Amino acid sequence: MIRIGIIGGAGYTAGELLRILLNHPNAEIEFVQSSSNAGNLISDIHIDLLGETNLSFTAKMPFDEVDVIFLCMGHGKSKEFIENNELPESLKIIDLSHDFRLKREDNNFVYGLPELNRVEIKSANKIANPGCFATGIQLALLPLAANKLLVDEVHVQAITGSTGAGQNPTETSHFSWRNNNLSAYKVFQHQHEGEILQSLKQLQPGFSDDFNFVPIRGNHTRGIFVSCYTKFDGSIEEAKELYNSFYADHPFVFVTNKNPGLKQVVNTNKGVVYLEKHGNKLVIISITDNLVKGASGQAVQNMNLMFGLDEKAGLNLKPVAF
Repeated sequence: MIRIGIIGGAGYTAGELLRILLNHPNAEIEFVQSSSNAGNLISDIHIDLLGETNLSFTAKMPFDEVDVIFLCMGHGKSKEFIENNELPESLKIIDLSHDFRLKREDNNFVYGLPELNRVEIKSANKIANPGCFATGIQLALLPLAANKLLVDEVHVQAITGSTGAGQNPTETSHFSWRNNNLSAYKVFQHQHEGEILQSLKQLQPGFSDDFNFVPIRGNHTRGIFVSCYTKFDGSIEEAKELYNSFYADHPFVFVTNKNPGLKQVVNTNKGVVYLEKHGNKLVIISITDNLVKGASGQAVQNMNLMFGLDEKAGLNLKPVAF
């Protein structure tokens, strides 16, 4: 059994992580830390887990009693946490914030997108879990970058559910504002652009064209719908062959011939990709669940790879069709 600790256990990603790990055949949750909820039942906060666990939140963090910790704290807090705590060298870390996603000299975290870095993840001790927008957009574009076929600027529009903004309510996540509403934000300057471009250049170092990203707040709770297009001189058949070949060995990504809807992936660790050719432009649709493949499910997928398990262990999650 893999012994697990969760730091920052009260938010959406931690709740989703708990839901998955409680049903994982090789996982044993040893502690779930939350300073503000210490002593409270986990099911009092994550009410969907009523009857699933009797665990309570704790303020204690016995690092020597676990094999891996998941950091589910706000952005900027993971780096501070690691600096302020003496962690065993053998302890594996999976961070769900953006603190370690960008490469730099003092960063020894592996970027945890299995469809890009599976080999490196298997031997890693520290994983920077990708962002939710970044995951969906990279699944749309990586096959082109891998074949050095990003030859022009890339246009991306992506719509995210309200859970992508986290559990703490804000003006733009409040139900009365979000419901029956759409809005753009951080146009051309979203924080996930850096990690997306980093990955594209990892596969195609010469890519230097504009990356035009318009993020949209959707009026649904979960799921990301990515639509993007770029120049592509080949046929639609050639494009599908590229994508099918690239994802042939990746069990959670599916290339479909039918224009997809978001409900196909909600509550699952799947990524679904759909292609159309219009003139000299290739249109790519990519759909994921921002809390699962875009966060906690992908974190468990990374854990499976790090500990030599079946990549799909504990992730046989079913979509909610209606």
